[in-house]
Amino acid sequence: MLLKSTFSKWIGLLFVIFLMLGFICASIVYGYTDTSWRTAVDSFTHYNGSNEHIIIRTVRLPRALIASAVGASLAIAGVLMQTLTKNPLASPGIFGINAGAGFAVVVGMTLFSVNSLTAFSGLAFLGAAIAAISVYAIGSFGREGLTPMKLTLAGAAISAMFSSFTQGILVLDEAMLDQVLFWLAGSVSGRKLETLASVLPYIGIGWLGSLFIAGKMNILAMGEDVAKGLGLNTGFVKIAIGILVILLAGGSVAVAGPIGFVGIVVPHITRSIIGIDHRWVIPFAGMLGSILLLAADIAARYILIPSEVPVGVMTAIIGTPFFIYIARRGFNAK
Repeated sequence: MLLKSTFSKWIGLLFVIFLMLGFICASIVYGYTDTSWRTAVDSFTHYNGSNEHIIIRTVRLPRALIASAVGASLAIAGVLMQTLTKNPLASPGIFGINAGAGFAVVVGMTLFSVNSLTAFSGLAFLGAAIAAISVYAIGSFGREGLTPMKLTLAGAAISAMFSSFTQGILVLDEAMLDQVLFWLAGSVSGRKLETLASVLPYIGIGWLGSLFIAGKMNILAMGEDVAKGLGLNTGFVKIAIGILVILLAGGSVAVAGPIGFVGIVVPHITRSIIGIDHRWVIPFAGMLGSILLLAADIAARYILIPSEVPVGVMTAIIGTPFFIYIARRGFNAK
């Protein structure tokens, strides 16, 4: 269903905002520990220190907010990357940015005993930047220059390389393996609000910056020559998009580990609903990304009760068939 009129788009945006808020509330209420909507409300209005109230306020609320922020960030990063590279498979996970950020964090934890939230954020941003620059440089080699196919292959190679390095480090430090294995699978469980607060300024800049350049991205999507003919400084826009992707993806990995496929699935769903105008695609993608990750996290709590499946596994289950479908359609840019 494609929303065409401005009025219908505003209605649709309000709907997904309320839907996202509903999933945040559901994430706070539902889980292994049996609670009700009334209990959740009382935990904020009439806190009594009970086990249920403590779980809701210190475990589920941070988890819901982190899932919402990370889902929005990864989805918006996917939109930016697909527009920049004209590749329908582009996302932080496929292009190795998540793997690079994860590798940098693991190196800091294992080799340098880094344990501060600020240091985690800095390492994640550094790893994301190195991976992004490497993929772009490798994909640009050759007479044909930068092509969607070469970018995808370069991203797969960089992702495999950083993943192998990460596993190699963990093999050498088995004591650290148990601490980071769940994080490497991608998880929002056990995180505190302080963790989100440490990266929120950066991903907040990513959100606002994406909205700010949305109009320029519409011009860039017309093609390099057309964009330059219309007076767009394409070099500046590309650099800005790259920085925003690093902020969004790096911040997400610092909080929740490398969660894949959100950046692929959500942009395509969003365009099928709202069209290709980035002034609408970006906010819609942010809301839908939050909804997808919140829904995946809620489902992950019930598959192996009393244990939990990392939310990154759930997004992989959802995203892998979609990835295959998009790959089979070919690499025609949208």
